[in-house]
Amino acid sequence: MHKKSTNLYHSKLSNNMMTYIYRNIDTDINIDELCVEYQISKYYFHRIFKEQMGKNIYEMIKSIRLQKASNLLITNKYSTITEIASMCGYSSQTSFIRAFKNRFDQTPKLWRNGGYKEYSNKILNSSQSSSLSDADFSYLEAKIIKTKRKKAYYIRQKGYNEKAAQTWQKLMAWVYTNNIDNYEQIAMYHDNPIITPPEDCYYVACIALPENRELLNTNLPSFYIQEMLCASFEVEGKYGDILKLIQWVYHHWLPKSGFETTTFPSYSIFEENHFLNEDGHFKIKYFVPVRYM
Repeated sequence: MHKKSTNLYHSKLSNNMMTYIYRNIDTDINIDELCVEYQISKYYFHRIFKEQMGKNIYEMIKSIRLQKASNLLITNKYSTITEIASMCGYSSQTSFIRAFKNRFDQTPKLWRNGGYKEYSNKILNSSQSSSLSDADFSYLEAKIIKTKRKKAYYIRQKGYNEKAAQTWQKLMAWVYTNNIDNYEQIAMYHDNPIITPPEDCYYVACIALPENRELLNTNLPSFYIQEMLCASFEVEGKYGDILKLIQWVYHHWLPKSGFETTTFPSYSIFEENHFLNEDGHFKIKYFVPVRYM
């Protein structure tokens, strides 16, 4: 029992840290201060994080900063490269350009001027399900809405692939065990799977509960999906179409929309979940955080 409780503590600690990184990616994240807050040694914290996430925390922060910047360079045409670097936690444009080139094999300027298209297409073509998708989303119309704050319990999975079906089965077992009958199934794309290779993506499967429902004794970590301005799209399709949808929104709709996106991740609320349906069909509302320029 002691080993199980220790592993649960390590998992929650690492997941809480991941959530903190994503939420504060525009700041100078101070690991020493966080260790003091969690009352653990820096050495112990680094060891736990690498064991749980497979990467040291500094590499993880750098990877997330660059992935967020790569999105903003595509969608936020009114923001300068320096402003985008700052939004992702870089105080020096020189260090940002060097790190970006090392990650994407091109400068931020070349990426912004169209280099992202070939890079993203290679990722989608490497996914068998997405490469077979002929979905066309050009007919979609966005609704601009202000979402409500939601508390979500979740399982974080490394890899955006068919294994998510097992993750969703575990989550539904948790739902039934806790006698939950009023909830939403949410997929959080903390890593954009059209920019980050699917095997390196962190896919977050969530169960969101009503505001008045609080679970005190649960092993699952939780976070709040913040209230925010979003573009919402109602979509149906099959497994493999999701990546094409995300690519269309980020590469085509957003740059022409008059809106810019933020560093907050996009997410889907399922009416029908393709990872749980035998026929692989989904029906979702897809939300992309935006700001009006």
